Amino acid sequence: MALTSMSNTNQNEPAKGRGSVPIPKSKRGFKGFFSEVGREMKKVSWPTKTETNRLTGVVLIVCAGLVVLFLALSYGFDTIVSVITKGSS
Repeated sequence: MALTSMSNTNQNEPAKGRGSVPIPKSKRGFKGFFSEVGREMKKVSWPTKTETNRLTGVVLIVCAGLVVLFLALSYGFDTIVSVITKGSS
C-alpha cells in the first residue's frame, strides 16, 4: 500500500482556500442565537426536586467536612510553628 497525500482526504469536496474556516449554516444575530439556545435548553434533562435536594445535601456535608479538616490542619500547624519559634528564643 503506497502512501498518498492525506491533505485531500475527500476527493468529492471542492478545494477551499488555505485560510478559509467553514461557517456552520445557522441563523445569525441575536434572534438566531436565542432561538438556538431555547432549542438546546429543551434537550436538557433537569433533575427532580428530590434529586436536587439530595445532591445539595451532599455538597453542604462535603463543604462542612472540609471546613473542619482545614480548621484542624490550621490549628495543628499553628501549634507546631509556635512551639518551634518559642523554642528558638
